[in-house]
Amino acid sequence: MERIAKFEKVSFTQYKEAVQKIDAERSEPEIRALYESIRLPKRATEGSAGYDFYAPERVTLAPGKQILVPTGIRARIEPGYVLMLFPRSGLGFKYRLQLNNTAGVIDSDYYNADNEGHIFCKLTNDTRDGKTVVIEAGDGLVQGIFMPFGITEDDDAHAQRTGGFGSTTGKR
Repeated sequence: MERIAKFEKVSFTQYKEAVQKIDAERSEPEIRALYESIRLPKRATEGSAGYDFYAPERVTLAPGKQILVPTGIRARIEPGYVLMLFPRSGLGFKYRLQLNNTAGVIDSDYYNADNEGHIFCKLTNDTRDGKTVVIEAGDGLVQGIFMPFGITEDDDAHAQRTGGFGSTTGKR
């Protein structure tokens, strides 16, 4: 196996800013406690392809509801690779828990974005059975898989990323 990436926590300042955009009432000590509890993604077994991202706090999603979760994680990825995020198999199978963008694409240059490459997960409980999803703090939330990718022979992309989600669309 080739070692091509490293997970890190974003700075406390970045994490606090992200959490307060979602919930302006959160106190700094509360956010600090969440930040200190963040675990870096890990593979569960030697044969696992996916790195489990853990819920920084309890997530409860009623049927049809969605939530934005700042993971507090960033990934330094070697050029030529991408980190793909998917729902954890069991959560998708049992509850139809889905990422709102179907699969997350974390490019190698996202690490240097203005938000420190902070990885967010927007999840929807798309159950057809009326089941509420509960993910306890520290339990697996989504899984990430590193994959190689190629480019076309006539590729001429030279722009530099500055922003986060959607920041590269339509730029030349």
